[in-house]
This record gives sequence, structure tokens and C-alpha cells, in this order.
Amino acid sequence: MLGKPPYWDDACAQLGGRDPVLARLIASYPGISLQGRGDVFLTLARSIVGQQISVKAADSVWNRLQSALPDVSSAAVLASDTAALRACGLSQRKVEYLADLARHHAEGRLASERLALMDDEAVIAELVAIRGIGRWTAEMFLMFHLMRPDVLPLDDIGLIKAVALHYHDGERRPRQQLRLLAEAWQPYRSVATWYLWRSLEPVPVSY
Repeated sequence: MLGKPPYWDDACAQLGGRDPVLARLIASYPGISLQGRGDVFLTLARSIVGQQISVKAADSVWNRLQSALPDVSSAAVLASDTAALRACGLSQRKVEYLADLARHHAEGRLASERLALMDDEAVIAELVAIRGIGRWTAEMFLMFHLMRPDVLPLDDIGLIKAVALHYHDGERRPRQQLRLLAEAWQPYRSVATWYLWRSLEPVPVSY
């Protein structure tokens, strides 16, 4: 695990001063922050596992995957058969996605140093070329591996639900309204998103 992002305390101060909802949430979860993973493959594999399922379900599948493999690495995934991976709770499609990710990683096409030099949209474009990695997964990579401060995952179920709960009396509004609301959170939309997630799932997840 990587430590707390260097911008975190400043982000909390700015967000708390601008937005009463975030001020309350930040005060409710002291002493914790986004924690990144230092491994490119683990970050992307964890995101693939978590696609379209709850945090609790994703944790369960990930724990079974960790139990089944000696280490969750590209080499270990490529050496596993489909049945063993399916037995961990992965769908056939996610097994295929993990295998494609593992091939890209094993071939050296996901060098962290190269990705770190790109801007957010360039990283997203690079990652979505891999089968099974869409924009949401690439955004999780930006947040949890590259620790980018201003990511707004508009398709994230948890963010959509939390914004409805805290800002619109439970009503889900069009994504353009979410985008407009989040303008006030710039340049720390990653941090705002993280605290809104905490309001639904108090225990942090790391992708």
C-alpha cells in the first residue's frame, strides 16, 4: 500500500470550507484517507473484479482469488485454468478480462513510469484499449494507483447513490447535474468522491 496522498489535508480543508455536506463527512471519518496500491496489475485486477457488483461482493471474490492463487500476479493468472478462477466467483467474462490484462502486463505494456507521465485522459485512452477495461476501471486506476486528485467517476454506482442521498433527498438526477455539482469540488474531485463513498461503505476499499 502507498501512503496518504500529499494533497489530502489541503483538499479536505478546501472541500470542507466550500461544501457543508463534505465538511460533515470529512469530520465523520478522521484519520483515514485514500490508500493507493503500488502494483499496476493488482490495481487493475481489483477493479475488474469489482465491476458492476457491490463492495462487499467484490471483497468476497477478491479474498477467494487470493486464497486460490499463490499471489495475485499476471504470471499466476496466466498459469491458472478457467475453472479455478470461476470457482472464486468470477464470471466467464471477468476471467477472460483478467487473462487479457495479465497478458498485457506480462508483455510489459503497462509500465507505471510511462503512464505516470500522461495526463488523465491519455491514461484512460491507453487503458480502455485492454479488453474489459472501460472508463470506470481506468478512473479507479487513476485514483488508486496514480493517486490523481481530480477524478470524477460519473458512472460509479456508489457516487451516484451518495450524491442522491446527501444532496437530492434520495432522488437520482441526470449525470449533467452531478457534473455541475462537482465543479465546486475541483481540483479535488477524487477526494470528494472518496468521502461520499465512505458515507455508504465506512471501511475503505483499495483498488
